[in-house]
Amino acid sequence: MLEISSKTNLLEQKNYKYSLQDVAEPNLYREIYPYSGVPKVAFNHRRVPMGMPEDIWITDTSFRDGQQSVEPYTVDQIVDLYKLLSKLGGPFGIIRQTEFFVYSEKDREAIRRCQELGLRFPEITTWIRASKEDFKLVRDLGIRETGILVSCSDYHIFKKMKMTRGECMNYYLQTVAEAFEAGVMPRCHLEDITRADFYGFVVPFVNELMKMSQDANIPVKIRVCDTMGYGVPYTEVALPRSVAGIIYGLQHYSDVPSEMLEWHGHNDFYKAVANASTAWLYGASAVNCSMLGIGERTGNTPLEAMVFEYASLRGSLDGMDTTAITEIADYFKNEIGYEIPVMTPFVGKNFNVTRAGIHADGLMKDQEIYNIFDTEKLLARKPSVMIGKASGLAGIAYWINDNYQLSASEALTKKSDVVIALKEWIDKEYADGRQTSLSTGELEEKIEMLSGGKLRRL
Repeated sequence: MLEISSKTNLLEQKNYKYSLQDVAEPNLYREIYPYSGVPKVAFNHRRVPMGMPEDIWITDTSFRDGQQSVEPYTVDQIVDLYKLLSKLGGPFGIIRQTEFFVYSEKDREAIRRCQELGLRFPEITTWIRASKEDFKLVRDLGIRETGILVSCSDYHIFKKMKMTRGECMNYYLQTVAEAFEAGVMPRCHLEDITRADFYGFVVPFVNELMKMSQDANIPVKIRVCDTMGYGVPYTEVALPRSVAGIIYGLQHYSDVPSEMLEWHGHNDFYKAVANASTAWLYGASAVNCSMLGIGERTGNTPLEAMVFEYASLRGSLDGMDTTAITEIADYFKNEIGYEIPVMTPFVGKNFNVTRAGIHADGLMKDQEIYNIFDTEKLLARKPSVMIGKASGLAGIAYWINDNYQLSASEALTKKSDVVIALKEWIDKEYADGRQTSLSTGELEEKIEMLSGGKLRRL
């Protein structure tokens, strides 16, 4: 049967409807996931069309998945971070939603305090156990959407839940029916989808969800969870590891609208950002992230990374205030005591700091030579240099000018006497066997002495 596709506006063959394959033994994809070896990437050379949605956005899981891997945040910390999320997301809500636990009174107090702020974005959603009591709790809190776990690989169905695929599907569908009965929009977290039988379980299950959604006239959101970070962004990769194939398949074979598709990835194989971008490019409107990438094991997709991915793909920040990224990083360091690795892009202490003398020389001539973008404008962080064993005259001059905030007329050059004398002292320190870095206080004391007191830190 032929029909006009609403996505491509082309005449296409009507999609084949997949039925549940209720197998007796689990399909663990041992040829791809041997466990005793590195997971393999298999190619089938099938391409799917790229199709970015008209609207894309970011959702946040810092107060849910993020809190599972650090000391729980206090209510005040959650409220402060929620306000920073709103500032970062801007007036158009590019950071559309953030999810909370509802298990404890502390969780519920945090929700109420954030609701009282009256901020439109990010919308507060929840994640709950699949029970009637929890659905009622969500509804009573005035929250319209909640996440529920619907693990979809045979690893979970057979090994954790001790069910068959058919039993598991029926259990999940009953849970969704209970959400509908409570008047709550379910967000179904398809856990471990990159090890799932896509056509034997995922597609038939999602087809039933879409049918239930249509009958109840209540939307169902599908969160595609790459729980172990197995997804890959390359074209022509075979399922179940193909991010593009998963997103395309859910749209093409299960009729899930882009605005109901959300990608949730982990960074076990360093592919979280690339996979999230691929999900956007191939049809998912939302990518789920956490602040600083904090999350289970190796973490979630870093929210700050996807802010800049958004701007790269759209050509605009669309109202996002990226200076809030630095405020978030400072809050984690100073208020929560979280140590951010110094080389972390955008938020690490050294992300726009150079130690190399030749790089510092370039920075003195034009910041654009060695700085990724105007970090002072976009992140309220000026590029800087670090004085050490490899610092040349240019690096020392740059550091002094920056540290003492000297005007253009006062600025030192690599020919200045103080710069030359300081370099000679540094070189001698390391020639005599010094291994430690030079502290700011130590440098300032030496500069004050070498300059005869003319350069003194106020």
